[in-house]
Amino acid sequence: MYKIPLFDLNFDEAEERAVLDVIRSKWISTGPKTAEFEEKFAEMLNVKHAVALANCTVALHLALKLVDVKENDEVICPSLTFVATINAIRYMNAVPVFADVSSLEDLTMSPADIESKITPKTKAIVVMHYGGFACDMVAIMALAKKHNLKVIEDACHAPLSEYKGQKLGTIGDVGCFSFFSNKNISTGEGGMLVTNSEEYYKRTKLLRSHGMTSMSYERAKGHSTEYDVVELGFNYRMDDIRSAIGLVQLQKIEDDLKEREIIRRAYIKELSGIESIIIPFRENREFSSNYVFPIVLKDSDYIKRNKIRELLAEEGIQTSVHYPAVHKFSIYQDFYTELPKTDYAADNMITLPMYSKLTVDDVKFIATVIKGICK
Repeated sequence: MYKIPLFDLNFDEAEERAVLDVIRSKWISTGPKTAEFEEKFAEMLNVKHAVALANCTVALHLALKLVDVKENDEVICPSLTFVATINAIRYMNAVPVFADVSSLEDLTMSPADIESKITPKTKAIVVMHYGGFACDMVAIMALAKKHNLKVIEDACHAPLSEYKGQKLGTIGDVGCFSFFSNKNISTGEGGMLVTNSEEYYKRTKLLRSHGMTSMSYERAKGHSTEYDVVELGFNYRMDDIRSAIGLVQLQKIEDDLKEREIIRRAYIKELSGIESIIIPFRENREFSSNYVFPIVLKDSDYIKRNKIRELLAEEGIQTSVHYPAVHKFSIYQDFYTELPKTDYAADNMITLPMYSKLTVDDVKFIATVIKGICK
C-alpha cells in the first residue's frame, strides 16, 4: 500500500444508500434514476440534452456515428490521450490522423498542427481536454467552420471545466464524458453524451438501445405496449444502479473541485522553485476539474523518468503516466506520424497524486521528495 495513493475514491454511505434504494425499488436497469441523472447532468452543463451510456468509449463511438463519419474518412485526433479516444475512430473504420500537442506547457492539441493535417478526406476533429484544461476552442471551432468539419469533445477529464464562459463538452457538436472509477464523477463504469442538437439526441437514444423505438421501462409503465426497430443499434445503456451513484456524485462535484483547486495551487507553490521540471497549464486562469496533476522533466528521457518514479514509490508516493503516446502503440503503427512534442511529453511526464482528500501537508511532502531526487 502506498502512503499517498494516486487517487482516492470520493464515496461514502450516501452512495451505499443510493444503491440500496434502487435494489429495493426492484427496477435496476435503465429507468427513472437514469432519466434523473441525465436531466441533472444537462442542467449542470447548461446543455439541452444528455444521454447516459455504458462508458465514454461508446459515447465517442456514437458521437462519430452522429456526425456521419464513414469508412476511410479522416478524423484528426490527439495521441496524448487514453487509447479509447482513438479506438472509437477505428470502430468506424475511419483513419486517425494524429496531431501534436501545443507545447510542454500546454498538453492540448495544437490548432496549427490540426490545420496542417486537414485534407479533403477530413470529416471531423476529436479534441481531448487534457487534465480538465481546455483546448483552444476558438481556433479549433474556426477551423471546423472554415473546412466544414464536425467537432467532438472528449471531455472525460473535464466535468464543470470552463472555457470563456462555456462548460467544456458543450462547445463542439457533441461532448463525451467518462464516469470510470478514477474520474471526478465516478460510477465505476459509465459515460454521458451531451449535445444541443435535437436530432443527435433522438438518434443517440435509439442507438444506445438496439435501435428500438421504446425501452423496457416505458413499456413496463404502460407508456408503450410494443416497439419497432428502426436502426441497427447497440446495447450501450447505463443502468439505474450506476445512475443512482452518479446522482450522489453530482451533489459532491462542486465541493470536490474546489478542494482540487486548493491542492493544485499548493503543488504550484511548492514545485515552482525546481528548475528541472515544467508544470503544464501553470498559468491557466479558467475553472478546471483538475483531473490530474502532471509534471514534465526537462532535459530528460524515459529511463530517468522511470527511475524518479521508482524513487517516489520507495517513499510511498504512487504516480502514473497520462499517457503513453497512442501513435506508438503496435496496433496504430500504420498511422504513425512524427509528433516530437507529444513524444517528449509522454516519455518525460509524471502524474502526481491528485484528489480532494489530499492535504496540503501531503503536497509539501511530495514536493520535498521531488526536490531531494532532483538534486
